[in-house]
Amino acid sequence: MTTSNLDLERARGMSFGVQLSRLARTIGERPAFKTTSGTTLTYAELNTRSTKVANLLAAHGVGHGDRVAILMMNKIEYAEILWGIWMLGAVAVPLNFRLAPPEIEYLLGDSGAKALFVDAVLDTGIEVDSAPLKVVVGGSPTGDGLAYESEVETASEAPIDTVPQEHDIAAICYTSGTTGRPKGAILTHMNLLMQVMNMLSVGDSSEEPDVQLTTVPMFHIAGLAGLLPTFMFGGLSVIDDSGTFDPARTVEIFRKFAINSVFLVPTQWQAVCALAPFDPPISSLKRLSWGASPSSVAILTAMNEAFPEAGIYCAFGQSEMSPVTCLLGPKDAISKLGSIGKPLPTVETRIVDPAMHDVAPGEVGEIIYRGANMMQGYWNKPDATADAFHGGWFHSGDLVRADEDGFLYVVDRLKDMIISGGENIYCAEVEAALQSHPDVLEAAVIGKPDDRWIEVPIAIITRTPGSNLTEGDLLAHCQSQLARFKQPKEVHFVEALPRNASGKITKHTLRPLYAPKK
Repeated sequence: MTTSNLDLERARGMSFGVQLSRLARTIGERPAFKTTSGTTLTYAELNTRSTKVANLLAAHGVGHGDRVAILMMNKIEYAEILWGIWMLGAVAVPLNFRLAPPEIEYLLGDSGAKALFVDAVLDTGIEVDSAPLKVVVGGSPTGDGLAYESEVETASEAPIDTVPQEHDIAAICYTSGTTGRPKGAILTHMNLLMQVMNMLSVGDSSEEPDVQLTTVPMFHIAGLAGLLPTFMFGGLSVIDDSGTFDPARTVEIFRKFAINSVFLVPTQWQAVCALAPFDPPISSLKRLSWGASPSSVAILTAMNEAFPEAGIYCAFGQSEMSPVTCLLGPKDAISKLGSIGKPLPTVETRIVDPAMHDVAPGEVGEIIYRGANMMQGYWNKPDATADAFHGGWFHSGDLVRADEDGFLYVVDRLKDMIISGGENIYCAEVEAALQSHPDVLEAAVIGKPDDRWIEVPIAIITRTPGSNLTEGDLLAHCQSQLARFKQPKEVHFVEALPRNASGKITKHTLRPLYAPKK
């Protein structure tokens, strides 16, 4: 391809590396990223640093389509590396830093990563045979690793002579693996661009660029994809690089950086709202988003009371859909409390029974999807991919129902449903009833084998600090909340519920302890 043709390809391209170069030319002095510890990168600086990362990788034999793993805490270098990978046309493989070394080694091997960028504080006990290039960020390397800062400093600034296309793979995002080995969802630049367009379609009409706060881990699809709408239109992302979540500190970040948009998981919102009322009020916040796990009505009510001037958005989806598929906006946040809203404009949905027949409004079925944000498949897992796409739709595994106005409500995960005496029991519904008791901090419901009913629900509970809640108290509470067949037959109190590295409760570890097969 001649230089002029290459320039034309860049001019019409919309992959993320190309867009960064475009923004560097048009708004180069505007800050793109800041950290709460005080570092700032303008769009021009990000472009230069990411170009150097791309050339560093190329100098070590990494090219178009090669996988590059990132094992890092939230920090500004994460953005440099991510966009450097995309400039080269390589594939980012974000890794969960909470995983144990053998789990990380499995993902490195499964993805076939040719390079690994690793945070110095995480560079312990990981065998990287499958990733011959190791670059250590924020400290001195061990073994044959390279030091990130010195390598970037000496790398070339020359523009990369390839132009990644929108249908090239941008990332392989591994699912959390609550039921088995993690699966890598293959996401293209187009998949992620459609995520950006979906968010724009439901946003407000403000002409001011976003100032959004990133507190969720950047390896998580909510953290990774959450950066992109702000980036694409020249906003500022503030990265909390403290390494921990502290609600009081988060409130101070809102004030210091005049944050107007933030995504937190429900438990984080619960902790932040517990500090209300705020004096003076936090006036900069315009959009409060939540997702990644179910929320109680109590938390949503607390958000509305703590930030009455802000719009509350419930974002629902999964990694395989880049990730958001449904959104509940502020207009309906109170009247439709508990709903995940309606499908986004570019996402086609159906609610079906096991035979893929559409269910009637009000009935429970699995929500299935089509759309341009739908993943290409699971990396190296053709059988799992075929199963996920059977019938020509992506099968989410989420059970939902639609109300008379078309708003959707999550009932359960398909694999969590209990069938007791022929009746379907949705664990999420029982968990919500349990968590409506003020002394219940968290609840997990699983099915236990039963001679008469085949399976019955039981509950594993964590209590609020200082509570003396008993099994009898909780069962009495459930009598007013649930039909008799849905009420837990046993209650077990624990100090903490088991979670995987993404923070999701792992019910498969509870079943052998409390509901072993007979």
